[in-house]
Amino acid sequence: MFDFLRNPFVDVIEWQEQPGQVAWRVPFAGHEIKNGAQLTVRDGQIAAFMNEGQLGDYFGAGLHTLETANLPMLTNLMNWDKGFKSPFKSDVVFVSLKEQAGLKWGTPQPITVRDAEFGAIRLRAFGTFSFKVIELKTFIERVLGTTQEVWAGGLEPQLRSAIVTAIATALGGSQIPFLDLAANQQAMSDTIKVEVDKAFAQWGLACLTFYVESVSLPEEVQAHLDKGSSMRVLGDVGAYTRFQAAEAIETAAGAEGGMAGLGAGVATAAALGNAMSGAVAGAMSPAVNAAAPAEDPFALLEKLHKLLTIGAITQEEFDAKKVEILARVK
Repeated sequence: MFDFLRNPFVDVIEWQEQPGQVAWRVPFAGHEIKNGAQLTVRDGQIAAFMNEGQLGDYFGAGLHTLETANLPMLTNLMNWDKGFKSPFKSDVVFVSLKEQAGLKWGTPQPITVRDAEFGAIRLRAFGTFSFKVIELKTFIERVLGTTQEVWAGGLEPQLRSAIVTAIATALGGSQIPFLDLAANQQAMSDTIKVEVDKAFAQWGLACLTFYVESVSLPEEVQAHLDKGSSMRVLGDVGAYTRFQAAEAIETAAGAEGGMAGLGAGVATAAALGNAMSGAVAGAMSPAVNAAAPAEDPFALLEKLHKLLTIGAITQEEFDAKKVEILARVK
């Protein structure tokens, strides 16, 4: 009698699910389930009955009365007779089928991917994702195991690692240049999500949503891209000198000296524009100016050196023109 009092039969089984809780094993502590007990499974839940680690029967949402008639697999595993009436022992596991949303992923260290345009590049990326359980048997065997419960927060580190690997696979195997994908973050998200789904499937999970919120390249690569963008915006040197002239005028007008400073600014800008335009016209396009009077070679070298100093031409271009100009000196 005292043993009975210490181990009463369980006749009501239910799970009050908490936010972020993915799975929960009912803590029977040796209790036996009464034949005819009431099982309550709420919307978005599923209850699984286990026998020595094997998945027996499972129940969806609703109120269920536990009898040998609606526990066919467990009855077969435990060799019950059809008329079995006594309490039975079984592990009962509740699993949430709801979407676990609002989870964040990121690359703690830059990852290296092979880009179709840049070759090997290192990048960082951040975003959000969500998941849910879709394969009960796989999830119980590979994730829950013999533990008491599983929380979404506890799975995050493992899932983030899978995401980082999926990013390298998705972007590295894609023939679309990184810049084209980065220009459309939805396309990038969809490309990576395909690989993330494959990784999650090994745990019986599915990635429902996956978003890339930001992507950043190493500073030196970004600086190179910015420089290229600046040169494309700059266009021809004439447009650049006009821009410089406008800035010089604005600076001179606001400086001490008023209109006198303004006049000096205009003169300086005009001189700079004429020098640069003349040098580029004569040095970079000699064929166009073949009919024009020959310019003093040393004056031309001085102009080219100024262009080199301000970064308008490269050292290689300067050296090549220098050899050409010096060749004219008799």
